[in-house]
Amino acid sequence: MANFKALKESLDKNGELMIRLDTGEKIELHKHNVSFNDSTQEVIVDAATEAYWIDAGKIAYYWIHREGIEGKE
Repeated sequence: MANFKALKESLDKNGELMIRLDTGEKIELHKHNVSFNDSTQEVIVDAATEAYWIDAGKIAYYWIHREGIEGKE
């Protein structure tokens, strides 16, 4: 499973990430609407009308979303 601390640092550095849950679901994370609960190791996504709590242990892997970054496509 993905490393919670590395996930936090990567989102902070890159501004956005893609994650894949152990269920196969893909979710795009953005720095402006995601927070992290260090004590429970949950990723909290504020999706305007709803909030989602994602157990970091359920994140199979993540990658940097490079669409729209000039020269990175």
